[in-house]
Amino acid sequence: MHDKLKKWILITGAAKRVGAKMAEVLHSNGFNIVIHYNSSSETANILSAKLNQERTGSSIIIGGNLTDDSTIETLIPNVIEQTGRLDVLINNASTFYPTPIEKITLEDWDNLFGTNLKAPLFLSKHAAKHLKDSEGSIINIVDIHARKPLKNHPVYGPAKSGLAMLTKSLAKDLAPSVRVNGIAPGMILWPENEPSESIKKSILDQIPLKRSGFPEDIANCALFLINNAPYITGQIIPIDGGRSIGW
Repeated sequence: MHDKLKKWILITGAAKRVGAKMAEVLHSNGFNIVIHYNSSSETANILSAKLNQERTGSSIIIGGNLTDDSTIETLIPNVIEQTGRLDVLINNASTFYPTPIEKITLEDWDNLFGTNLKAPLFLSKHAAKHLKDSEGSIINIVDIHARKPLKNHPVYGPAKSGLAMLTKSLAKDLAPSVRVNGIAPGMILWPENEPSESIKKSILDQIPLKRSGFPEDIANCALFLINNAPYITGQIIPIDGGRSIGW
């Protein structure tokens, strides 16, 4: 039996990397977690089992491709059916890959805008009434490159810029009962296709703190925005070691 009295957080793309760390940190602070995954069902199951071992009935998993319209229409109703409530929506799921201008396809547009902008908008739409009931909040995981373009990413960058504006728009439209904020990670984890050592060095050289961050840095900011920021809405907090101040 799932605990409907505790607060439930839905994290999209929570099976791996930063999403999984947010799930662990928020769970350890007393929240129940819905782990959404696309293709990583095995890692989602392992993470959920670990959380449920720590606290019975405190985690569920829900799969679905967020570029699929039926998924973004049914995900929130599926969550509510199982949890009875929703307190926080964290739009973390993202696709990220280069799209040199001469090679961009319509599929790239649908994929990158689908996960990074369309899904957060429609999930927020369907979550809004439940979050109003719980006086909850939305956190969108943006990117410092929403402000400064990353070479060869002319689809991903505008999608994240759209997510930044969506964060501010929703903050205005859902106030005063639902707060909406964003977190803009800088260099936290290298992409799964790691760049060369020379590219890594040039990136680290641009960071005043001279190192990459940790997934915990994002998770702890999310925890702050949920628990300790009742008067903060419509803000996007860069967690980037100071990199963006050089821009």
